[in-house]
Amino acid sequence: MPEKKEVVNRLKKVIDPHTGTDVHSMGLISALETDEDSVSLSFTPTSPFCPMGVQLAVQIKKAIMDIEEVEEENIEINVQGHINAEAINEHLKKQGE
Repeated sequence: MPEKKEVVNRLKKVIDPHTGTDVHSMGLISALETDEDSVSLSFTPTSPFCPMGVQLAVQIKKAIMDIEEVEEENIEINVQGHINAEAINEHLKKQGE
C-alpha cells in the first residue's frame, strides 16, 4: 500500500512555475487518500483560469504513478464554477493511456 508520506514527498516535487512553490505546500491538494494500490486526491489550481492547471495535474499524476506500489490514481481538478471543469478532468484521465 502506498504510504501517504511517500505521496506527499512526491507532490512536494511538483512545482508551480509561477510561484516556485510546490503544490502540496501551497495547499492545492486535498482529499488525499491511499488504498491498497491506489491514490486519490483533489487538486485545486490557484485560479479557475490558471494556465498551468492541466499541466500541473499531469505532473501530479506522473509523480504519483512513479510510486512503485501505485497501480491506479484518481486525480480530480477542483475548479468550482469553472465551465470547463468536466472537460479538464476528462483530458486528465486520458493522459498516459
